[in-house]
Amino acid sequence: MSRTVATTGSSVAAHASKATCLPRIGFLGVGWIGRHRLEAIAACGYAEVAAIADPVPAAAQEAGKLAPHAALLGDLDELLEADLDGIVIATPSALHAEQAMAALQRGVAVFCQKPLARNNHEARQVVEAAEKADRLLAVDLSYRYVAGVEEMRRLIQSGQLGQVYAADLVFHNAYGPDKAWFYNPRLSGGGCVIDLGIHLVDLALWLLDFPDVESVSSSLFAGGKRLQTQGAGGAGGAEEPGEDYAVADINLAGGAALRLACSWRLQAGRDAVIEATFYGTQGGVSLRNVDGSFYDFTVELYRGTSRQVLSAPPDEWGGRAAADWAQRLGAGERFDPEAWRFVDVAAALDKIYGR
Repeated sequence: MSRTVATTGSSVAAHASKATCLPRIGFLGVGWIGRHRLEAIAACGYAEVAAIADPVPAAAQEAGKLAPHAALLGDLDELLEADLDGIVIATPSALHAEQAMAALQRGVAVFCQKPLARNNHEARQVVEAAEKADRLLAVDLSYRYVAGVEEMRRLIQSGQLGQVYAADLVFHNAYGPDKAWFYNPRLSGGGCVIDLGIHLVDLALWLLDFPDVESVSSSLFAGGKRLQTQGAGGAGGAEEPGEDYAVADINLAGGAALRLACSWRLQAGRDAVIEATFYGTQGGVSLRNVDGSFYDFTVELYRGTSRQVLSAPPDEWGGRAAADWAQRLGAGERFDPEAWRFVDVAAALDKIYGR
């Protein structure tokens, strides 16, 4: 399917899009991540980038260079008046749930940056809105789309690794976010766990086919000091800062144990340490970053002391989740009950936070 590009104004764009059955997509928030997802959807050929909105006009104008026929609008309200089929949300976390529900209630499908919401309660509200509206909802949990990860899932779920009983999940970022709101749990929902750990908690539960989380024990730190209360993100009124280091033991139904460690600004000797390794009675599989990279990964299969490389860089995986959502939207997909898994992930994070 090729992407239709209009040559004269938004009304022509709407007509051309409907003539070729391409969904019209709007973008709310086009900082670095939003702009990257816009570029991925524009390039995939499954949708038309129809409208862009950002509170910073310069950001909207810069993103508009990637889709010169898209309308530059002021805010969410204007996007929802623009005859869109779907909207990509890449705004601060505190806004995600409210903005997603507003779009869904208007009959507009949603692709949202992680986290979908700051806690389990908010996430449930969003999924309920998607189900009621019968609209496609997806979240940018992009590590599912790294090359080789689908093979990890097949090996685990087919039983070729035997009984998978343990996993090590690590995400250390030597820098930390550059926006102040990330460090305010009322705005972000937490700290490094909801920013980084969410990817690996989701990945582990998805690979293991979402067993129930039976119990969680965790320790959260900020500036080297253990946090005493863990009810941040609008779920108890905690005033402590967001954690910049966290460890958690997560016990799953069936007996498997996950060990999670994640951080911002850790003295790790490299830009990033990212790992998701799963151990079974007959083998193991591992996703690991290469030489401290945030983008380059290998996937390996372990048998005893031997290892087999299943995938290696280069791999342009960052925009695949967004492109997949756009393709599904163009194919006419509506609400997918798998969206309830986003609530399961949010509930697991709530347990890490002691909420």
